[in-house]
Amino acid sequence: MYTFFQVSLLITHYNRSSSLANLLYTLKDLKCGFGEIIVSDDGSNEEHQGKLHLLQKAFGFKLITTPVNRGLGHNINKGQDAVTKPYTLYIQEDFEPSAQFPHLFLQGLEHMKAKKALDIVRFYAYSPYAYLKPFDEHFSQMFHPTFGTDYTKIYLYSDHPHLRRSDFFQKFGRYPEGLKGDLTEYKMCISFLQNKAQGLFYNDFSKLLIQKNSQQEPSTMTRISWRESKAVWIKLLRDTYRQLKYNFDIIAQPPLRKL
Repeated sequence: MYTFFQVSLLITHYNRSSSLANLLYTLKDLKCGFGEIIVSDDGSNEEHQGKLHLLQKAFGFKLITTPVNRGLGHNINKGQDAVTKPYTLYIQEDFEPSAQFPHLFLQGLEHMKAKKALDIVRFYAYSPYAYLKPFDEHFSQMFHPTFGTDYTKIYLYSDHPHLRRSDFFQKFGRYPEGLKGDLTEYKMCISFLQNKAQGLFYNDFSKLLIQKNSQQEPSTMTRISWRESKAVWIKLLRDTYRQLKYNFDIIAQPPLRKL
């Protein structure tokens, strides 16, 4: 049995109650418990609201709702505001942890407790962070070189599953609200670089958690097609634009509003 009494599990949810149930029951099967569980819902429809209340009865989590959809920034902010434990495991509802998750999460938590300078421990990504140096058998430390040329350095922060200190708003600011999800995440990425965040990255990131998007409950994130195109000339223009924009924004973008 793994019970992380000092950790709040914060789950963001929108119209994917079956995915949420899968996450919660998988954690239960893994005998993985937390000091509290908070589900922050972004104005799901009545069908999913009904299922949320049934799950709440089964798992006893705090349910933080809003009458209308107000976007990613608001959903994370109101969920984080409800946290009472010193550490937060943030995860979206469509992830499923593997059998190794509790043990390796415990290692990440112990690293954060021992190393006060750590702001984040990341457990999932689409690809490795651009700049890593060995930390231990399972984790690498992320860093941001002054003249680093890989524009994916922006992802020192990611909204994929990660552990963070619950007072991180005081250092990095609140998520901006009223923006599309990608821009919300981008501004937090910039804040992490501006404020010289430090963090660990789980090396075998594709195996600890699995993102599951079914046909019945697909991802709600949409992106403009040119941003995902693999055409060589589009990729070259996109990479050049991003490199220049990210470097400029790190210097020029106003910091997010802090507590």
